[in-house]
Amino acid sequence: MTPGNTPNPERSLATTAELAHRARDFRLRMSAIKTETEAALDTTRDRYGRTVHPGAAAAALARRNQAAVGAYTTHLAPYSDALLDAARHALDQLPRARHNTGWRTVLDGLGSSAVEIRRALDRPAAPDSAAERAQNSILWPHLAVWADHSVIASSLAEQHQRPASTLTTEEQQLWTDAAQAAQRRGELELTESWYAADGQPITLAHLIEGDESTVVALRGDPGTPGWQVIGHFAHEYEAGRALPAPVPPGVLRADVSWFNRPEPAPEVSLQQLTRDVIEGQTAGDASDALLTATQRGHDAGPVIRLQQLLETASQFATALETVQGQQIAVRLAALGRQIDFLACEVQEAAEDLGATVAVLPPHRTPRPRTRPRPAVDTTPPPRTSTTARHR
Repeated sequence: MTPGNTPNPERSLATTAELAHRARDFRLRMSAIKTETEAALDTTRDRYGRTVHPGAAAAALARRNQAAVGAYTTHLAPYSDALLDAARHALDQLPRARHNTGWRTVLDGLGSSAVEIRRALDRPAAPDSAAERAQNSILWPHLAVWADHSVIASSLAEQHQRPASTLTTEEQQLWTDAAQAAQRRGELELTESWYAADGQPITLAHLIEGDESTVVALRGDPGTPGWQVIGHFAHEYEAGRALPAPVPPGVLRADVSWFNRPEPAPEVSLQQLTRDVIEGQTAGDASDALLTATQRGHDAGPVIRLQQLLETASQFATALETVQGQQIAVRLAALGRQIDFLACEVQEAAEDLGATVAVLPPHRTPRPRTRPRPAVDTTPPPRTSTTARHR
């Protein structure tokens, strides 16, 4: 091999680092665009989240789409193919793991979206025309895919293999025994966790022995037997440089998109419902507030939303695939069933309250809230000098 054809590792590393930087930069720009758009859309909705100014909402989305196309065209389009090539090459070098097939699917999806974006940009519509707005609207889901999932491509492009353990077999057993003894004493404090490229979880912990604390790295689920200490370090920064690099964590649901969320359903807050009861005068007013809180369906009330939150959190805890996660999932699922039972009880009480056909008695008179103002010719008392008191 001639010197001119000899690969330069430092140059290759700089190239992949630059490609990864371009993807992160695009995501940051898309985050700013998303935040600005959400602020604009908030001004088009009423207090329950319903769009009351559709024209202004459509204009805000058109500005979002145009800004996203501009950000991709300028900052990522020239590098997207090279980034995907680097990511695929890195993926081919990784050990077999459960997530490899999913990552390859993600890279294929990014490639398909890049093709669709390029095809549209090669035939640009007239600037500021209805055709351009329609084209940008069609491209938005593809741009959102890149904003959501290019982190996997950039992480793969920068993935560098590091040793799974910095200890000899004998040292590893000694440190593992010490850490397991500390765990039984309640003196092993877990601080951070991530997954390595081979699919194994790595957890940092403080191993406390008397007045001393050592940062140790654990491989495996700390909640089950069989985990091992793979390194000990002076601090977390040293550990991060020596241990296998983290890979992007997974998602609870495969179709999740932070950049392309569905429009939120109308929702009445508990604070508003409480005010409705306070300001109500008939049993029906209080009954309606309770029924709204426990309403089910698309525009579910806050009590039902709480039940949905608990059920989703239970699914999340289960998806962690750890012993502690499974235990917490059972607790959250039980709490969700209790909320469901509570909602049924509240609905029955609300219906009974509405059936009373009663109003508040008139002796519960209102109290004017306006404070009496001082007389026009009233002179405020002179202010006492603080200087005199300090002398």
